Amino acid sequence: MHASKSLFSYPKYWAECYGTAPFLPMSRQEMDELGWDSCDIIIISGDAYVDHPSFGMAVIGRLLEAQGFRVGIIAQPDWSSKDEFMKLGKPNLFFAVSAGNMDSMINRYTSDLKIRHDDAYTPNNEGGKRPDRAVIVYTQRCKEAYKDRPVLIGGIEASLRRIAHYDYWSDKVRRSVLQHSKADLLFYGNAERALVEVSHRIANGEDVKSITNVRGTAVMLSSLPADWVEKDSTRVDKPGKAFTKDNPYNVPGYSEDAPSCVPEQADNATTPNEKHLSVVRILAPEGTQKTYIRLPSFEKVCKDPVLYAHTSRVLHLETNPSNALTLVQSHGERFLWLNPPPIPLSTNEMDDVFEQAFQRVPHPSYGDATIPAYDMIRFSVNIMRGCFGGCSFCSITEHEGRIIQNRSEDSIVREIESIRDKTPGFTGTISDLGGPTANMYQLACKSDDIQSSCRRLSCVYPTICSNLITDHSPTTQLYRRARKIKGIKRIMIASGLRYDLAVEDPEYIKELVTHHVGGYLKIAPEHTEDAPLSKMMKPGMGTYHRFKELFDKYSKEAGKQQFLIPYFISAHPGTTDEDMMNLAIWLKSNGFKADQVQNFYPSPMANATTMYHTARDPLHRLDYKSKAMNVPKGARQRKLHKAFLRYHDPANWPILREALNRMGKSHLIGNGEKHLVPTTQPRDTAKPYGNKKQSPRRSRQPRKGEILTQHTGLPPRETTDTRSNTNGNKTTKQKSNRKPRRR
Repeated sequence: MHASKSLFSYPKYWAECYGTAPFLPMSRQEMDELGWDSCDIIIISGDAYVDHPSFGMAVIGRLLEAQGFRVGIIAQPDWSSKDEFMKLGKPNLFFAVSAGNMDSMINRYTSDLKIRHDDAYTPNNEGGKRPDRAVIVYTQRCKEAYKDRPVLIGGIEASLRRIAHYDYWSDKVRRSVLQHSKADLLFYGNAERALVEVSHRIANGEDVKSITNVRGTAVMLSSLPADWVEKDSTRVDKPGKAFTKDNPYNVPGYSEDAPSCVPEQADNATTPNEKHLSVVRILAPEGTQKTYIRLPSFEKVCKDPVLYAHTSRVLHLETNPSNALTLVQSHGERFLWLNPPPIPLSTNEMDDVFEQAFQRVPHPSYGDATIPAYDMIRFSVNIMRGCFGGCSFCSITEHEGRIIQNRSEDSIVREIESIRDKTPGFTGTISDLGGPTANMYQLACKSDDIQSSCRRLSCVYPTICSNLITDHSPTTQLYRRARKIKGIKRIMIASGLRYDLAVEDPEYIKELVTHHVGGYLKIAPEHTEDAPLSKMMKPGMGTYHRFKELFDKYSKEAGKQQFLIPYFISAHPGTTDEDMMNLAIWLKSNGFKADQVQNFYPSPMANATTMYHTARDPLHRLDYKSKAMNVPKGARQRKLHKAFLRYHDPANWPILREALNRMGKSHLIGNGEKHLVPTTQPRDTAKPYGNKKQSPRRSRQPRKGEILTQHTGLPPRETTDTRSNTNGNKTTKQKSNRKPRRR
């Protein structure tokens, strides 16, 4: 792994003399009470301000405060005008804009494009407190408020939209959010290291437009440097015979057969940027060569599904901080310059980030209002970051990276003691010791050399890598130590469990089941059939059954009656109607009734989203001659797949009977134990089943300079929640305790 400057080694900014604020100020009155005449940095966020290390804006704010900067927060501002963006005055250095802990579109719409009427990150769970595409809207308002101040964008929404990407809500490929928003700099992934460096460089007088070589950032350039070596992406991963006429890379004089990676210059070639080539100077990020990979342009990936899938594949192959190269993608006459991923934080740095002066409660201005996301995590502790699972439908890996970043055991224990002593309402139960995955704490590659050269998309698929450490003893030891802390009655584990890793260490499963499961344990096989599982990059059901045997065995030894709650996804790319039928049969034969279900949601940048948009598989080398994969699309088919998961709901029986007859599976219709749906319909249980496309409401025309979005005005979605009672054949309804993912 390349070396990087320590996060807390920078000389502190002069404003450190003001000390630590009880809460980062959200009003001029609070600034006055702190003795501030201005803020150095102002954070704009789509979430309510909760001063807790599970909320991105609090982490970034407290980190910048520790660097000596005066940081203010404008949370969930009224975006109809620039007024609220000016309430803290002009920042001395820059605005930092984030949509919040969730992408604003996923936060607002269900997978069926229906509006959600709630928002867990807003006081009293009120929906509609942030705009659609919040990063773009907030950036526009900041530019209107103070056009001479830089605007830096980050968070999950900016991170996953950093290059040209398929947008499910508009059903088209959109430009990088950096170009669309006209922000000055984009941060992707966990941005502490990059943001601290950029903040100090701006504070030292550097022009933000000159800061082009920081890992984990992206900038827009008007021309490319002449002293860098260019590789076109087809030399990295060639998608078959791609080009017959126009060259999709638009490089003057480029030849597919050229022996060098440096593009040839055609005689008398002239381009809009040619005259600038001699003056562009970009330093390489520390630890990288002066080489970039040129991706197909925005204009090309819009029109060519194979090139889009190829671009997605190359992007995912270039995510290892040790060997990733800079990526370039042209957007019209400008170029998106995407620096390599940031160097992961060390354990000491992680400890320092999570042990800042967090109050662990919402800002006092919210009074007695409840913020559901806070209620779910206020007694939880984040012990690690990252995920090397590589599930194709998940964005955690793309955002946080595949290398696990761990906190020390001592730091975690200190946070538990802080919760015990300071958090209102604590009764002795820690609700979670986890992160993106509960049992990846301190798991890593056996060799730094192997890790530095690895380009696998997953460490656990199709099988667990032989170089991966699967010893869970550090996690087991952490659980045992945490249970012994005075005043702690129970330690629960609520984060998702990677059960294919857990079966490699039965002692961990025994510890977990004996002490840390409160009757139910959530796991996510996602499907039962090999075809969709191969597109999800998930293990087969044999691993699930191995885990269930150990879970049942150790539950019995502990004298406890405990049950697994398996989660499944319907309508995932690569899934056929027959796959869903087989899943429904498995559910019924095992006594499971899905109370709530989840259709596949194409989130930006995920590999599965590429499959959904292009009907191509970016997990393997691409070829123009290859057959398009099966992708469930359209309201009718997606509704059918969801209905198979809820085979027991009488409202779904007409849909299922129709499908089973069409599929030649009418033998599954009947009133016996081996039948999937009955032959008769109870009165008043069938719901209308149409296939007309919902169209959004007509919205008013925007005023000059205003961004408006359209809403569909439809009811909220359901989420997966599968239950089984002691007899294994009846539904035990229970409110889902699924946590919002930390970002």
